[in-house]
Amino acid sequence: MESYQAKQRATQVLIHAVLILCSITMLVPFLWMILTSFKTLSEATSINPFVIFPSSWNFDSFISVWKNYNFLYLYKNTILMIFWRVVCAVLTATLAGYAFGRLNFPGKNVLFSLILIQMMVPSQIFIIPQYVMVTALGWTNTVAGLVFPGVVTAFGTFLLRQGYQGLPRELEEAAAIDGCSIPQRFLHIMAPLTRSSMVSLGIFTAVFAYKDLMWPMIVCTEVEHTTLSAGLAKMQGQYSSNYPELMAAALMACVPMIVLYLIFQKQFIEGIATSGSKL
Repeated sequence: MESYQAKQRATQVLIHAVLILCSITMLVPFLWMILTSFKTLSEATSINPFVIFPSSWNFDSFISVWKNYNFLYLYKNTILMIFWRVVCAVLTATLAGYAFGRLNFPGKNVLFSLILIQMMVPSQIFIIPQYVMVTALGWTNTVAGLVFPGVVTAFGTFLLRQGYQGLPRELEEAAAIDGCSIPQRFLHIMAPLTRSSMVSLGIFTAVFAYKDLMWPMIVCTEVEHTTLSAGLAKMQGQYSSNYPELMAAALMACVPMIVLYLIFQKQFIEGIATSGSKL
């Protein structure tokens, strides 16, 4: 018995050691970004492998990036894009998911098949028609243009449909017997029970919107109307780059998602755990 417990403890220690090493490995790029942002350009481009820490901790790169790259505009545009994409995606996916999951209407299976097909097709295929529509509406270089591709989400519709289908029909039947209409059943009974699915969709939408690079670079050509991801891409020089400034800008770009995670930490963990997915 004692030998079994000792073997079990040794196994747990080995597992934890491996997990700690993997965690450190994942943190190395982030730590390197932080250290490089405080270095001078000569230190950042030094071929000496032992130059890990900066000789002096200076904030020149942060000051230069803040003054020269309009980070206030980048923050504002990114936050507005994330907010409106989350609101629109959750609203449209909740309504469509309930319709596909709980209602019967002509062409239901055909329409849902089209949604599944959209999920299977690379998103880059839709860029040209989306850009044509945004241009026709006069939404280039606007927040509305940034939000446009995320107004409706096939993944969100599928996720919410699965959430509604997992609810027992007895709840809806009891509400119908009590005289509730379809909108009342949706608002007061079904929608609150799928809150975890909505939180999951909000998390995924926010992260995907934050990482979106191609669409902001296409629809917003002016720096003051673009997002953090596109702004960072435009800082990369063709022949040379100021790596301390790039790392400082990347570190500053992480701030919105870190703040959102600290504020909504409980919802993040709950949403990811209940959805069974990973970012």
